[in-house]
Amino acid sequence: MGILNALQTAVTGLSAQSYALENIAGNIANSQTAGFKRVDTSFVDLVPDSPARHEIAGSVASYSQLTNAIQGSLSSTGITTNMALNGDGFFTVQSNSGSTSSPSFSGQNLFTRRGDFQTDASGYLVNGSGQYLMGSMPGQGNAPIRIPTTPLPAKQTSAIDYQANLPGYPKTKNADPAVPGSELLASSIASGATVSGTDNAAFMNQSISGGDITVYNTAGTAVTMQTRWAKTASSSTGGTDTWSLYYQVNPSATGAATAWAKVGTSTFTPSGALTSSSTMSIPSLVVNGTTIGAVSVNFGSGNLTQYSDTSGELSNGNVQQNGYSTGTLNGLSVSSDGRVTGTYSNGQISTIAQVLVARFNASDSLKRMDGGTYAETTGSGAPSYGLQGASVTGGSVEMSNTDISDEFSKMIVTQQAYSANTKVMSTAQQMLQDVINVIR
Repeated sequence: MGILNALQTAVTGLSAQSYALENIAGNIANSQTAGFKRVDTSFVDLVPDSPARHEIAGSVASYSQLTNAIQGSLSSTGITTNMALNGDGFFTVQSNSGSTSSPSFSGQNLFTRRGDFQTDASGYLVNGSGQYLMGSMPGQGNAPIRIPTTPLPAKQTSAIDYQANLPGYPKTKNADPAVPGSELLASSIASGATVSGTDNAAFMNQSISGGDITVYNTAGTAVTMQTRWAKTASSSTGGTDTWSLYYQVNPSATGAATAWAKVGTSTFTPSGALTSSSTMSIPSLVVNGTTIGAVSVNFGSGNLTQYSDTSGELSNGNVQQNGYSTGTLNGLSVSSDGRVTGTYSNGQISTIAQVLVARFNASDSLKRMDGGTYAETTGSGAPSYGLQGASVTGGSVEMSNTDISDEFSKMIVTQQAYSANTKVMSTAQQMLQDVINVIR
């Protein structure tokens, strides 16, 4: 029976080498497929149960050996929504069982390294094999990432962050070092909550510019808010260094109409440190007929000071606010931590989604599916989500990890092994023929 067993063993050898050649062919065919992971072939010897010192070499079986943990090179594409994982992990995707215009998702998560994602007609991020990228989106949880096509709503200004240094001696138009108190705002004006059109000229001569800032109402209408500071008391004349902040209500105000409104008052130590509250409130900000709403003016810690300044003007000024007008989407980008962000025409940058990246303890035990995707198996274990040390490279894709020269080398070895097995078969056949000839 040895000759027949040799024939059977040679057949398993032919089958194993054919399987290896099939994997090699698939690797070469997908050498330019984005995110493709080559499939190697492992061989296992099969030995029958035999008495000691009577063992035979046995036959062979072949199995696939995945290389999911071996990264391919990253190629820059210039397409901002393309992504490549640098490190361990997989993009989480789902299939669309509906149409492009009316998608219906399977609900089953699949996993892929193919990151050539682009927006489709409905705004979803889809890769070249038709898989929809999953992500975590504000207020929606985990779902296929959809880029919003609607404008970014306007946001009313509700807070102004103000940083500045007020000079110890303001050089207003009326200030005269030879006249004590000439740098101060007249008490008749300082005692009121507003400045009338009648007092406007005097107020301008007794105050310094506090800068201007663009603010927005709920509809996104932009108006310029002018501010001025007026010193109302001074330690040099026996009082406490005190300043009042004003904003312009109506630049065309005349008579008793309000031209400026007082925001609040700040006091300082002789060394220039703020001693009053670091926040002022405007219950209803109205600028030139446009109602903005309630606004807080925040100076923060150490952001408003009164140090001596020879210019006599406000210095180190930095005024920012948190409102903006309606904006349309200008572009997308993907950060290294997997955030998909949109840049809008109003200058705002908004996070649209966090890409859902899965990691497996045994990634080579995943089940291969069509389109460069993989499915979870018992052997792979359940996925854990998060980058966990990996990073995302936007504007790039990961190429196949197939090495053509290596595959050609394996092809030569496989061909030689296949030919050797056919030689075993022809030798066994000749030996059987010799046996038959003896009987004749």
